[in-house]
Amino acid sequence: MIRDEIATVVIGRNEGERLLKCLRSVRSQVECLIYVDSGSTDGSAQAAERLGAQVVNLDLSRPFTAARARNEGFAAVKALRPKIPFVQFIDGDCELVDGWFGIAAEFMHQRNDVAVVCGRCRELNPSSSIYNFLCDLEWDQPVGETAACGGIALVRAEPFAAVGGFMSQLIAGEEPELCLRLREKGWKIWRLDVEMVRHDAAMKRFNQWWMRTVRWGFALAEVSKLHWRSPFAIWKKELARTIFWGALLPLLIGLSAIFYHAALAATLIYPLQASRIAMARGSLTSKNSWIYAVFTILAKFGELQGILKCYWRMLFDRSVRLIEYK
Repeated sequence: MIRDEIATVVIGRNEGERLLKCLRSVRSQVECLIYVDSGSTDGSAQAAERLGAQVVNLDLSRPFTAARARNEGFAAVKALRPKIPFVQFIDGDCELVDGWFGIAAEFMHQRNDVAVVCGRCRELNPSSSIYNFLCDLEWDQPVGETAACGGIALVRAEPFAAVGGFMSQLIAGEEPELCLRLREKGWKIWRLDVEMVRHDAAMKRFNQWWMRTVRWGFALAEVSKLHWRSPFAIWKKELARTIFWGALLPLLIGLSAIFYHAALAATLIYPLQASRIAMARGSLTSKNSWIYAVFTILAKFGELQGILKCYWRMLFDRSVRLIEYK
């Protein structure tokens, strides 16, 4: 019976009504529901208790990360249900889609070599802003076996525990990093062609989107450094592309222009690159293709800021600080 096979860990911080919708979408489908609160001041923990969730309040004296919250939620599950086979992680700004648990559990029973399975995340209001639209595109990833998934996924409890769960100190990129360690142990990661959750990014402003790209750049640098020598190493190409488009090319153009003003014409490579991306995405006459292309180029500069933040921290500042966009 699915209710006995799957426990759910919801993490959140000041999610308000979105958290209540999340918990309501889950509570009737599982026996074990854990909510992990990262220092909310809006009464989230009390509201979760009223909805029947067991609440774990993170120790305020230690830095908050989503990875740490999920790990402590998993520990709470194991304390209550030590033999539970599967745990579903969900963020408090998401609503579970009916039917996902049945499909995911059936798949995991059929594929004993799979440690993590996820489905399609859909943005709840993709038309409310360009940034929500971009977020919805981000969720649209190829189905089948994959190298990594996001933090909203169903995991097989035994291998998750065996590799030590998420790396709690990572402020971003903890999900692909976990998937890499699982793959090193011979496990597979799978994305199904079914809807799993509806996500509410609620991004209305450019600076929110920008900080999200900064966070991603930080993850690129930190996770790729951790596993640089691994045969499953990830994000080397992504890191190189960001450094090239965000730093090396502008630097080369700027230095060349000092001696030869016509070198500034080389900046046309950016609109040309945007045209290439738009064409690959769909069509040069498609507004959505151009939105995607332009913001893909802009994102390289936000990612570069995140990469520099990461390297600075590695060299001079060992503390863990969240990069938040909400």
